Amino acid sequence: MRIIVDGMGGDHAPAEVVKGCVEATKFTEHTIILIGDETLLHKELDKYPKAKKRIQVVHASEVITMEDAPVRAIRSKKDSSMVKGLNMVKNGEGDIFISAGNSGALMAGGIFILGRIRGVERPAIAATYPILGKGVCLLVDSGANAECRANNLLEFAVMGNIYMERVLGKSNPRVGLVNIGVEETKGTAMLQSAYQLLKNNNGLNFIGNVEAREVPLGGCDVAVCDGFVGNILLKTTEGMGKSVSALLKARLMETLRSKMGALVLAPQLAAIKKEFDYSEYGGAPILGVRGAVVKMHGSSKANAVKNTILKAIPYAEQGVVATMEEAIARIEEDTCVE
Repeated sequence: MRIIVDGMGGDHAPAEVVKGCVEATKFTEHTIILIGDETLLHKELDKYPKAKKRIQVVHASEVITMEDAPVRAIRSKKDSSMVKGLNMVKNGEGDIFISAGNSGALMAGGIFILGRIRGVERPAIAATYPILGKGVCLLVDSGANAECRANNLLEFAVMGNIYMERVLGKSNPRVGLVNIGVEETKGTAMLQSAYQLLKNNNGLNFIGNVEAREVPLGGCDVAVCDGFVGNILLKTTEGMGKSVSALLKARLMETLRSKMGALVLAPQLAAIKKEFDYSEYGGAPILGVRGAVVKMHGSSKANAVKNTILKAIPYAEQGVVATMEEAIARIEEDTCVE
């Protein structure tokens, strides 16, 4: 397998991206291909002489920045690391593309270069949402589509269900619709229509509506929502986690007694922090495009890059995109969507 990594994408590229790729070579024999300014990439790779032979470099003279307009950047920067990487996947020169670059550009590139899976109106970003002591929940959509129709949410559910089973290893995952109440009649007209579509799909283990407060508690394995709701849920949780962490640290440092207690609890506190560290869970796949594409957090450092590479391998190995194509085709045959 050939894993293509955008060497120029993200806040800490290329140094941390290269370091993460080097770390990944310790755990996989698959070929890793870095795309970007070859001078800069080789300069970083020279720091790791033993691993350097394991990583290939493909030169790209341009970079899509976070400030670039997504569609314009994809169309105008043909020799950028992102565009070249996506084209390599399209042309069969790579099996998966990973980038921490401009999210909008990566989504646009996935659609324009790879194309949508037939029957998918809107591809979605699926984020892994950590559940304390219970693994992760898959949040689909987590930011790609601010407004959706009922059939879009059905597509998200079907694709998320397959990804959770094939990549994250959860058998018969529970699919929940994020709503303001658990009753079937709750929410907007769109959500009520989506509920009926999900309820009538025999391929899903649909458990009904799930309130936002239940998602962090493991209320479902695949949380389905539009990108507006998903992004707010994700970032609110992130902000709350940072607030609680800061408050706990402040309280534990108040007195000598609390400091001694913190010292005793240090291993447990570190374990909890690690369990909620996004860098441990890899990136977020873009579901619905005809190729395996994974988006990393823009501030990803080496550990996040390494884990994204390792956790993305089953996405390509298990033929997930082809399975999604078959499942979406069945929706078109069996379901009358609005």
